[in-house]
Amino acid sequence: MSTLRDIKRRILSVKNTQQITNAMKMVAASRLRRAQEAILSSRPYALKMLEVLSSLALRTNPQAHPLLVARESRKVDLLVVTSDRGLCGAFNSNIIRRAEKFMREHPDWEFTLHVVGRKAADYFKRRDVNIRKISLNVLAEASFPHASAVGGDIVENYLNEEFDRVYMVYNEFKSAIQQQVIVEQLLPIKPMDISEDYFAVEYTFEPSEDVILEELLPRHINIQIFRVFLESAASEHGARMTAMEAATKNAEEMIERLTLLFNRTRQAAITKELIEVVSGKEAMQ
Repeated sequence: MSTLRDIKRRILSVKNTQQITNAMKMVAASRLRRAQEAILSSRPYALKMLEVLSSLALRTNPQAHPLLVARESRKVDLLVVTSDRGLCGAFNSNIIRRAEKFMREHPDWEFTLHVVGRKAADYFKRRDVNIRKISLNVLAEASFPHASAVGGDIVENYLNEEFDRVYMVYNEFKSAIQQQVIVEQLLPIKPMDISEDYFAVEYTFEPSEDVILEELLPRHINIQIFRVFLESAASEHGARMTAMEAATKNAEEMIERLTLLFNRTRQAAITKELIEVVSGKEAMQ
């Protein structure tokens, strides 16, 4: 049976942990507001650009640019975006499980991984997978230069035919308490899905089709990767805030149970001492 000193020490330890988790929740909430503003302001532009490029791919000869050419899927690069830190619930584990499931669903493909975040890097280093590149400390300060560096590496290797397709696995931000794991094709750029009765109007290019595609397509890749980084950053802060809030509530419940146990143990000790005093007095009479 635990002594009063042990129970008191446990209560103090849980209270200290509760202060830490509550502080982490407040920090995550503050960062979430900034990250949410960033993704909500950037998402419309990125999605509209994706729509325009998909429409452009529908009306353009796929041979006009290598990023539009759909090659036979043999070698596939998978961009897995996780965080560098933990204590954010199932944020990282959900992405890793979805990436593994996607690879199992396509056993004929030869996968290479471009891992963003220390959590996925540490996990896949212990697995039998081909890690092509690791990018760390990206989501902490998600920026367009970081996205451009990752996008430039992907485009360069795709043009060199190091792989035939590129997919991204990331958490899409829905709200502070909800994130959705997404698997999205990045390359080649997919043409827009249309119905059979849809009439595709031809575009007029100025100055020329080649110049526009050469300038627009790599920029489009960088913007989509930047959107994914912002989505992941907001999702990470939301998941951490939710996890720390749950941990704070659990600590409060544990403190209540330990306080009740402390009072019961103290009452039992007092009762035992009274019984010993009464028994001693009766023995002396």
